[in-house]
Amino acid sequence: MSFKIEYSLDEIDRIVPKILDNLYTNIILLDGEMGSGKTTLVKHLVKNLGGTDEVSSPTFALVNEYQTPDKKIYHFDLYRLEDETEALDFGIEEYFADENALIFIEWPQIIETYIPENSQKIRIIVKNSDTRILEIL
Repeated sequence: MSFKIEYSLDEIDRIVPKILDNLYTNIILLDGEMGSGKTTLVKHLVKNLGGTDEVSSPTFALVNEYQTPDKKIYHFDLYRLEDETEALDFGIEEYFADENALIFIEWPQIIETYIPENSQKIRIIVKNSDTRILEIL
């Protein structure tokens, strides 16, 4: 089942519940060009799930961890990885094994061979400077 919605950046809080209602797994792959709003989407998802942590891009840390009342959220940004084996070095498989956590991965294509089959993709397409098209695949 796929889901598609067009939204302006100031409407993101309105679409977040719809996104959460259409997730069927805990491993979410975020696909979109640089600056498309992947981290902004994670920020609003964490907030909607009751998290109070300040959400920022984990570009240099590779992973940020957030806590909500119900679960942990791991937010990966793999843009700076040289190759997929680096993900094994920091224990990506251990994160995948945590079924009680919600995992968001930016730039997942870098570790394509290690991504579990039960993952779900969200694609963000930039329509213009204020409008995005979001697809849950």
